[in-house]
Amino acid sequence: MGSRTGLLAILVTCAIASLLSSSAQAQLKVGYYRETCYKAEHIVRQEVASVLSVMPKLAGSLLRLHFHDCFVRGCDGSILLDSTDNNDITIVEKKANTSASLRGFDVIDSIKEKLEEACPGTVSCADILAIVARDAVNLSGGPFWQVQTGRLDGRISNANDTKDLPPPDSDIEQLQAAFAVKNLTRKDLVVLSGAHTIGFSHCDTFRDRLHTSGNEQLDPAYQNELEAKCRAQPVAADATVQMAPKSSQRFDTGYYWNVAHRRGLFRSDAVLLADDFTAAYVQRHATGRLVHEFFADFGEAMVNMGSIQPATTGGEEVRRKCSVVNS
Repeated sequence: MGSRTGLLAILVTCAIASLLSSSAQAQLKVGYYRETCYKAEHIVRQEVASVLSVMPKLAGSLLRLHFHDCFVRGCDGSILLDSTDNNDITIVEKKANTSASLRGFDVIDSIKEKLEEACPGTVSCADILAIVARDAVNLSGGPFWQVQTGRLDGRISNANDTKDLPPPDSDIEQLQAAFAVKNLTRKDLVVLSGAHTIGFSHCDTFRDRLHTSGNEQLDPAYQNELEAKCRAQPVAADATVQMAPKSSQRFDTGYYWNVAHRRGLFRSDAVLLADDFTAAYVQRHATGRLVHEFFADFGEAMVNMGSIQPATTGGEEVRRKCSVVNS
């Protein structure tokens, strides 16, 4: 009887998750702002292009903001909220340990100001994150996909909720479970991991990898490179390395070559080889001959991630300023 009850609970949970996902997709659509702010996506792209022309390294950070937003409470812009005088007890997501290396908040704020000038109170901060992520990828040589918009901004941000983010030292079972809870598949997992082809990471986020052994052991030459770079400065310093050597500022399939050759920076990269499905995808794209296929997969996976349903409690809105809720 106990096993039947447990199975029923699982089936009910999955059914509810499916309904929520369908509801989210029904609310989102391509061209949501066509009549209310037809220049919205053009304004965003101009601003992202301007920033990346000066700071190309920021592309990976802007993409990560959307990921961190969607995996915590759904895609509701909660990662952007600052602590306020009347909310000083609750530590917001932005102040969580998982957010310590996030950058680009000022870019989002600047874009929001431009959109408020053009179309006051119209474009949500959650949608800005989704469009910015697409443009950061595309302007770095990656794919272009149609972003579904129509999200609202949440009014709640709690650092404790960042437990939903899979840590960089996750094993394959933990990764698959974290993605499944968000109604994302194994394919979404291995495809979205490809985002690590651009960007940089701080040494303290992968220091455990410098002492790995067994199936997850790093390529010795790569391990020596990392040790030399991270030994040059203390952990407290701003020491960073490329997430995908020789590919950190251009979006391509270089990430999969690195993982296939034991040069995945995080354990969560290396363990993709521990599952038959994800390992096959890594090996297929490590050749570098199927870039267009990966690009199509990545756009589809980003749409799936961007459809994670935001929380329906707390009263959503379109924030006038991304870092604070409306009065």
